[in-house]
Amino acid sequence: MMNKKCFSLIAASMAALTLVAGCGNDKSATDSGAAKEEKVLIVGTEPTFPPFEFTENDKDVGFDIDLVQAIGDKIGYKIEVKNLGFDALIPALKSGQIDLIAAGMDSTPERQKQVDFTDVYFRGGYTIVVRKDNTDISGYDGIAGKTVGAQVGSKAADFAREHGATVKEFDTNSQGWMELEAGTCDAVSIDSAVAMYYLKQGGDQKLKLVGDPITSRGVAMAISKDKPELRDKVNNALKELKADGTYAKLYKKWFGTEPKNQD
Repeated sequence: MMNKKCFSLIAASMAALTLVAGCGNDKSATDSGAAKEEKVLIVGTEPTFPPFEFTENDKDVGFDIDLVQAIGDKIGYKIEVKNLGFDALIPALKSGQIDLIAAGMDSTPERQKQVDFTDVYFRGGYTIVVRKDNTDISGYDGIAGKTVGAQVGSKAADFAREHGATVKEFDTNSQGWMELEAGTCDAVSIDSAVAMYYLKQGGDQKLKLVGDPITSRGVAMAISKDKPELRDKVNNALKELKADGTYAKLYKKWFGTEPKNQD
């Protein structure tokens, strides 16, 4: 009788331990899954903006892609890149489809009303590109009344309008190059770094830069106003990457020169 009672108590104890252990495993799995989910940063970009971001062999590459991967390593996040149209990036950020925008985007007062921006990580300018046989346009001052191509929603499009051009907006910069070469627009207004990269890759066979660039540009990554802690983490990571030489290494890799006036 005693043995049977002991056996029953032992069995009950083992069952209780199994139940507790099972609950612990489920909780651990849940916590692990949650932690893993919290460590994923979905980054929105528009991959037709070399050398900032573009597609090569079905893979997203470029200065922004390398930089955001380095930031992810610093703050302990896995990076997932999501490709969207440039004018769809801010709506996607505001609706929670993405966590951050890394797309060569200017931190303008208009955009700052909708989203937060990190510290500026690239300062550059905008320029006018025309066909090599064009002798009529000498820069922004010469585009009044002309048809000028620019990416939809970009600051380059705004500058062209401000200088009196009729702006023909494209979804992608690559479309702008094709239309300029085909003669369906008179010029293209575009980021000077993107223009120089394209010409360096062979575009200078048909196209040329003209005039002085507008140099009021400040590129930053956009983050939801609801995530100030993420903005702070990214800013701290940017500071560390500049301090340890990683930023300079990536800058030279994609722009061919040492960074200047990028603080």
